[in-house]
Amino acid sequence: MTRTGRIVIDNVSPVSPHGYPAKALVGDAIDLAATVFRDGHGLLAVRARCALAQPAATKATGLVAALTAGYNDRFTGSVTLDRPGLHHLFVDAWTRRYATWRRDVERWMEAGEDVTGELEPGAAILEDLSASLAEPSRRRVADAVATMRSDVCSLRVRLDAAFDDALVEIVDAVVDPTDHTVSGPWPIRVERRRAGLGAWYEFFPRSEGGFGLPPDRATNAADRLDAIAAMGFDVVYLPPIHPIGMTKRKGVDGSTWAIGSPAGGHDALEPSLGTLDDFATFVERAGSLGLEIALDYALQCSPDHPWVAEHPEWFRRRPDGSIRYAENPPKRYEDIVPLEFWPASEGDRIALWEACRDVLRVWIDRGVAIFRVDNPHTKPIAFWEWVIPQIWATNPEVVFLSEAFTHPAMMHRLAEVGFSQSYTYFAWRHDAYEVRSYLEELAHGPDSAYFRPNLWPNTPDILAGVLRGGNRAAFQLRALLAALGSPSYGIYSGYELCENIPASEVSEDYADSEKFRARRRDWSDPVSLAPFLARLNQIRRSFPGSFERLDNIWFHHSEDDRVLVFQKGRIVVVVNFDTASVVETTVHGSFGSAAAEAGGPFVVRDLLDGTTYTWHGSANYVRLDPSERVAHVLLIEPGSDGTDLPDDEAGR
Repeated sequence: MTRTGRIVIDNVSPVSPHGYPAKALVGDAIDLAATVFRDGHGLLAVRARCALAQPAATKATGLVAALTAGYNDRFTGSVTLDRPGLHHLFVDAWTRRYATWRRDVERWMEAGEDVTGELEPGAAILEDLSASLAEPSRRRVADAVATMRSDVCSLRVRLDAAFDDALVEIVDAVVDPTDHTVSGPWPIRVERRRAGLGAWYEFFPRSEGGFGLPPDRATNAADRLDAIAAMGFDVVYLPPIHPIGMTKRKGVDGSTWAIGSPAGGHDALEPSLGTLDDFATFVERAGSLGLEIALDYALQCSPDHPWVAEHPEWFRRRPDGSIRYAENPPKRYEDIVPLEFWPASEGDRIALWEACRDVLRVWIDRGVAIFRVDNPHTKPIAFWEWVIPQIWATNPEVVFLSEAFTHPAMMHRLAEVGFSQSYTYFAWRHDAYEVRSYLEELAHGPDSAYFRPNLWPNTPDILAGVLRGGNRAAFQLRALLAALGSPSYGIYSGYELCENIPASEVSEDYADSEKFRARRRDWSDPVSLAPFLARLNQIRRSFPGSFERLDNIWFHHSEDDRVLVFQKGRIVVVVNFDTASVVETTVHGSFGSAAAEAGGPFVVRDLLDGTTYTWHGSANYVRLDPSERVAHVLLIEPGSDGTDLPDDEAGR
């Protein structure tokens, strides 16, 4: 962005490929790098400066990190930012004139040359740089200069004063204005940790009695929160809770995504769910249990939405003037009419966008700070470029999850323009090879710096792969892969009861879909996977150093291609993808263990049930019977392999 003088600063990172802010989480080390060089042979000082962005900011005076020279003029370092918001990164470089002088003098001395005449140029450099120093550093430099210029001191004494390491350190910290070059600002969006970490649980409030207390039930949706919290989830995601239209209503109760009726639109609550006071009570109870509420942000309308009558210009029209229903040929959704995000009039576009932004503000004021955005890929990128910064300007705590199951270019651009995290293709990655390849892409691929995945084995729209008619082991398998493979994952309610019946052989919808009617479930059913899910979430929380990151995953070899082996930190996960058969195989790897590399024994403990095993060297036998266990989640016990376990991996 800025290059001046003799020094070139290039290839700064982190940066977004298309100029949007790079991404980071509060408390995470942000890796910084830049290619910096100049003509000649002068040594360079390079530093990074980061601070919250200010209007028209041209400098950052906040956190400073020195960058260290590496291969091919690449300078690297890291910085940790502790406040959410938009930050500016600047990279500074200047020539270390005194360090360069000292290096050259030392080389002359090694060659046997007389360096007496070189002391005055060095003293002049020190004198020049000392003008920027405060006491007592300035006094120390002045004393060194006096010694270097002394007529009574020996050459050895004068050189000792000049070569004092502490002296070099003092003046190296001075930004030399002679060729000071600044590159930036490079934007970095720092978000709170929930933007990249968390276990999500989706449920329909109407299936649990709504937010009020219905006359035919003793419990309501708020009472369901205790069980969700007990399973260790962090986020409760609610599909739309707004008034549901009557026109072309689907199913018994209508689709919650057909938003709008005479009772109101996106800023209102479906009357059958209770009152806004009831919703406030629900939010408060969730908070008391350590849960956050995520709300669906679905920018579409029922034909009965107030906007249809008040703002007909906001909707797509047929040539005859009638409103066009939502369509995805050959499907037609006659209970929904899509908004026209780019109407002919610029004024109409601005009014619509502002109305959509204000919907977010209404629910933020009601205690919602997370939004799962429905089909963002069907709205213009320009809208998201505009609305997300609008919200973050006043509420940097807000998290946006992109539900865009579409081609990768659109998914990745949505992530780049500001979505905190994104749904993925995980539900359609079935065997061990596919899952390994996909996790490697998510963790280390070209878009991994800004595409934060949220893995969902199922959704109300997606019953896929091994879950279709699947057994209990199938549901354990997919939950474990999602929970331990990614810092963020989620399930749709009914998963713990192994609901597995599709609407048809070709449809991924559920039979008797909850999208169109309330459903009651027996949460006390002994088949429930609630204890298993609770254990997975407990493991995630007990080992944050392993499971709060994605880029720390690496894979080992299994002699049976039905078995996937991956490692995060000191935890080795061995998964059997054949949910109907016992698999016996040998897995190979060093496992980061000194004992394994030496061929010696070490102890691993299965975090799922506490069983311990003694492994030997780099090749070890495993047996996985899906009727008993689908996986091992093995902690290399501290001290058993000759190494200590980091504090955040203790799991105690």
